[in-house]
Parts: sequence; C-alpha cells; structure tokens
Amino acid sequence: MRVLAGETAEVPPVWLMRQAGRYLPEYRKLRESAGSFLDLCYTPELAVEITMQPIRRFDFDAAILFSDILVVPDGMGIGVGFEDGHGPVVDPVRDAGDFRGLDPDRVAGHCAPVYEAVSAIRAALEPEKALIGFAGGVWTVATYAVEGGSSRNFEAVKHWIWSDPAGFDRLIDMLTAATIEHLSCQIDAGADCVQIFESWAGALAEPEFHRYVVAPTRRIVEALRARHETVPVIGFPRAAGRSIDGYAAATGVTAVGLDTGVPLAQAQEIQKSVPVQGNLDPILLAAGGPALAERIAEIRAGLAGGPHIFNLGHGIVPQTPPDHVAELVATLRGEAA
Repeated sequence: MRVLAGETAEVPPVWLMRQAGRYLPEYRKLRESAGSFLDLCYTPELAVEITMQPIRRFDFDAAILFSDILVVPDGMGIGVGFEDGHGPVVDPVRDAGDFRGLDPDRVAGHCAPVYEAVSAIRAALEPEKALIGFAGGVWTVATYAVEGGSSRNFEAVKHWIWSDPAGFDRLIDMLTAATIEHLSCQIDAGADCVQIFESWAGALAEPEFHRYVVAPTRRIVEALRARHETVPVIGFPRAAGRSIDGYAAATGVTAVGLDTGVPLAQAQEIQKSVPVQGNLDPILLAAGGPALAERIAEIRAGLAGGPHIFNLGHGIVPQTPPDHVAELVATLRGEAA
C-alpha cells in the first residue's frame, strides 16, 4: 500500500497474478471435491481457503481474492458455466434483443457470498498484508459475453462494434455500472485496493482502445473515487503496446500493471508518473534456472528508481513448480530458498 501511495521500496513488495490456483497441489486437492468452479467462487469458506493457500506457503505481501471476472455477467443474468479442459462457456449476447432479463443492479445481491469471503479474508490476513479485490475490464468481459467464451480473433464482438455501435455501447454501459458496484462492494467488505484486469486490451486498435478500454475504466475510477476516495486502483491493460503510455493519465488509475511485452525503458517512463507492477514472464517462472534469476535482477535494477510492485506480466501457468515461486520470493528478499 505504501508503494501504491508512491513510495520507492528498497525491496519491492511481491504478489503474483493467479497466485491461488492450479499450480498448487493443495488447490487441486480441494478442487476435486468442491463441485463446479463457480461453487468455489460462491462458497465463502472455500474462497477464503484458496485465497490464503499461497499466503501460508510463500508469505506474499498481498492476497488477491479468489474469484473470477465472469461473476459480474453471471450476476447480471448472462448464463455462465465452466467446462473442464475448455474454460468458460457463456450464453452469447449478440444484439439488443439479448438484453432482456439482464440487470446490472442484481450483481451486488448475487455476489454477496463473494463479499462475505472478502470480509473473512481481511480478518484472517495479518494487518501488514494487503487484500486486493478485482474485476475484469469492461471490454474484456464484453468479449466473453459476446463471443460465448474465449476467442482468438474476436470476430463477433468486433462485428457488433462496427455494425451497431449504439447497441454495443448499451452493453458497455451495463457492464460498467455492474463493475462499479462489484468493486465498490469489495472495498466496503474490506479490500484495501482493487485491480481491473483488461486482459484483451491488445485486441483493439487505438480508437477502439480509447472508446472501450480507456473511457469505461475512467468512469469506474471516477465512481470509485467518489465513494472511496483513498482506495488505490491498479489498471492492467494487457498487450496494449504503445497505448499504455497515456493510459494512466487518461483513466486516472493509481498504478499500471505491465505485461511481459513492455520494455523496461518504457516501464521507466510510465513509472515517472505512477507506480508500476510487473512484468516477469510467467513461462520463465515455470522454467526456472539461471535465466529466472537473471531476469529478476534485471527487472529489479531497471525499476529500482521508483515505486514498483514485483509481479508477473500475466497469471501463473498451471505447470509452474511451486519451488520456483518460493525461489522468486527468496531471491527478492535476499533469503535462502
């Protein structure tokens, strides 16, 4: 939290995206007996346990709520499911006729178990450790809603953007309102800061990036600041390329998450105005060895001149050996792994 306030730490604090999940044997054991993936998200005691697993194992400086970005459209009334080996399956929203029955105001009530988990995690955490709440970026969640799940070329959503921009704007407005409520409820429940995961920001050209990533993010940040003046907001516009340079100023986010492709020189320029977070390659963490130690040292040295939270450029991959994560934390802190 001090780094998010602009402090430069001698040893950067560390947490990792997807630090609670499939690479941990204790998670896999719990997952086998827990029912569906959404059951994990909506059962407070399970979400608390999963969130705390990496804290107990690695002593990270922050916990991030175990949940999913698709609880927001699920709460609105868009059908969401998860298939093992396939990922999310979403009932597609393709035109204005599919808006029937959708209501952003239902999200807060639907996600009440999520906020219960936030409160319980905050109570279980040591006071010096931060709790991070999160939501998906509006554009990213919209891609899942329109495409019916993950997509490689975003054909359906882009077709809607250009064939019926007014109709697509209505979906963006609904998701923006729902996201504001979801994040605000997490803060009310005890989250110290929140992150907006705009995972598919790189799918857009610059004009659409500003319309569907920057503008909704700015609305979310402004609404949260009106309700929770001092709570930091981390924005993570993955693969945004050069568009990331003006992202912080345009959106008002407190800090910027850096994906793997952001050069350190570019990161240093961003760091002159806001704290930065990232950008170790998750595959390098999985590979380990001397290359991992070298890259950790490069990132630390390159971003040592300003506020920096050590993290990955995207989420931990399932094949990551937990020993490599322990090695990363020990290397940062100058301890023996």
